[in-house]
Amino acid sequence: MQANISESNTEWPMPPELPEAVIDFIAMRQLYGAAIKEIRTKLEILDDEFHVKFDHNPIHHMEYRLKSPKSIADKLKKKQLEFNMESVRENLTDIAGVRVICNYLDDIYHIARLLVKQDDITLVRTRDYIKNPKPNGYRSLHLVVRVPVFLAESTEYVPVEVQIRTIAMDFWASLEHQLKYKSDVQPSPELYEELYKCAEDAYGLDIRMQSIYHAMNDD
Repeated sequence: MQANISESNTEWPMPPELPEAVIDFIAMRQLYGAAIKEIRTKLEILDDEFHVKFDHNPIHHMEYRLKSPKSIADKLKKKQLEFNMESVRENLTDIAGVRVICNYLDDIYHIARLLVKQDDITLVRTRDYIKNPKPNGYRSLHLVVRVPVFLAESTEYVPVEVQIRTIAMDFWASLEHQLKYKSDVQPSPELYEELYKCAEDAYGLDIRMQSIYHAMNDD
């Protein structure tokens, strides 16, 4: 078993014929992947601490993603920017993404506050779509933070987009995305209105569940 573990962790040498741009891109993805791990670890520690101190886990689950090369290229094209590593680093802050699904509304702001107050975290931007939802009804708290990634010969400060939302918000956003982007039929204005009402209903459910939680747990 130990031999298999060692073998799976072996770093194979990069083929010398690979273009430098490809090697740079692979290194960049490794860097952003490491930044995701840093944020994941911080959030897992906070969740564990809440469980010990308050017998409550604010985080229901987490999801992670690295933008694909096509998504990166499409975004640079949309912004009318050159496709190179320097342009990517300077202009895109959502290559690395962490989505945090919380149980209650209060949990969202507790987790966000505790994350950004850490000494090695730099808050770049906050967009509160909970207090100020998008016109379609979308709600979520979006943060962009920079986190240090300690490499063999340097320390890189890498941006990570952190989206924090409740289970109900995530349910609505996931299905709305499928209906809007993965269907051959474009929703009618009436269906858009119905989706908006569903988002409002989901938010109302969040408020009611939060009230029930406080009623059962507040001294």
